[in-house]
Amino acid sequence: MAVLRKLLEKITYECVCGTLDRDVTDIIYDSRKVVPSCMFVCIPGAKIDGHIYVEDAVKAGAAALLVEQQVELPENADVTVVRVEDTRYAMAFISAAYFDYPAQKMKIIGITGTKGKTTTTYLVKSILEQAGRHVGLIGTIETIIGDTHIHAENTTPQSYLIQKYFRQMADEGCDTVVMEVSSQGLMLHRTQGFVFDFGIFTNLEPDHIGENEHKDFADYMRCKGLLFQQCRIGIVNQDDEHWEAVTRGHTCEIETYGIDSRADFRAENISFLNKAGQLGMRFDVKGLMDFPVEIASPGKFNVYNALTAIAICRHFGVREENIKAALLQAKVKGRTEMVKVSDDFTLMIDYAHNAMALKSLLGTLRAYQPHRLVCLFGCGGNRAKSRRYEMGEVSGNMADLTIITSDNPRCEQPQDIIDDIKIGIGRTKGNYVEICDRKEAIAYAIDHGEPGDIIVLAGKGHEDYQEINGVKYPMDERVLIREILEERQK
Repeated sequence: MAVLRKLLEKITYECVCGTLDRDVTDIIYDSRKVVPSCMFVCIPGAKIDGHIYVEDAVKAGAAALLVEQQVELPENADVTVVRVEDTRYAMAFISAAYFDYPAQKMKIIGITGTKGKTTTTYLVKSILEQAGRHVGLIGTIETIIGDTHIHAENTTPQSYLIQKYFRQMADEGCDTVVMEVSSQGLMLHRTQGFVFDFGIFTNLEPDHIGENEHKDFADYMRCKGLLFQQCRIGIVNQDDEHWEAVTRGHTCEIETYGIDSRADFRAENISFLNKAGQLGMRFDVKGLMDFPVEIASPGKFNVYNALTAIAICRHFGVREENIKAALLQAKVKGRTEMVKVSDDFTLMIDYAHNAMALKSLLGTLRAYQPHRLVCLFGCGGNRAKSRRYEMGEVSGNMADLTIITSDNPRCEQPQDIIDDIKIGIGRTKGNYVEICDRKEAIAYAIDHGEPGDIIVLAGKGHEDYQEINGVKYPMDERVLIREILEERQK
């Protein structure tokens, strides 16, 4: 509970009616969840404007309304109406005040970019925990607070949820938070109300452009750059051609990292590792630090991810031995995640679920010169058919064998989706088999694995369900693999 006047101390506002000297029990932005004595925030969304629910909120007992336009109140309504220019922006500061500014009690690291955010957050968490820090995490897969893992709905949650998680993390003894920061999160002011100690830029490619997202690439790039007007130190990938545009107008110190540049942090003498089916990379860190590193993840993009994590952790005084140990141990669920089934071939789970990601992944794995590159994937139902054609064409061109199976068919027939994927493969000379049941398809891949093969199960990644006709059924590929191996042993 907090006094309304106190909640408004960091924003510009107009009190339209009522008193500011009243208690507020919670901040609510979903009209269905209004409770007595709360503040209801009227957010104009892409499809529904929260202002139309003012009467419902007042009848449910809201003590205060946060609005950005004129509203009609029920007769004799006992409610305070506070008007601001932007309710999303104001809610971020109000939420921070409501939870007593928890970000001020911890170091906050924000990572933005098209790719690499998820992996880098887990690498940073692993390294800092090796050094004895207590780290909370907010990201695409989950939020981690101590031993509690909370499934994520958005890469960057609403500002109220961020502040709630920050409060729980501080109370749990966390001294550091590492979080993914999406362009949508920045555009919609979800990360206002506090200052990041470190802002990280990984890379930029056209993505999230369209209705209800970004109108064009320039807007996408501009929103990414907002992070560098809200952090103290920016650490950016100098090899990305957009880095200067992204950081234009920055208000922070800037450090750079890269492979193909004379950056402050550099990876040199890069080599590929393949040890009994486990793929990795070796490189030398040069510049602001100087030591050799091995990572248990394949590909040049994972070198970038590791280099980013090292650059961040230098500011925390982490010793070289802690960094090296953490990078060897760190794993990210569903991101080039290797599952040991044989010393003869490699089996990997990855979230690549569009043509761009699949092309990048298969190109990375080709660098290991496998005996065969085997790609198992399906496509989601109720999504653009073009994705199916494109992924089929990519796999047909780049894999030695494609195993077409089911992903999340949703409200479509799995076989119809498979037939669309086959149209894409038909544009190539690639070999394929189709096995609709995903467990049977994985069993086929394992049973037919040959020495030197790299087999990638693409599309599901960290997901632990399969969505069919609106119902999510439990399905975790790690569990399926374990069941298959147990069945073979019997």
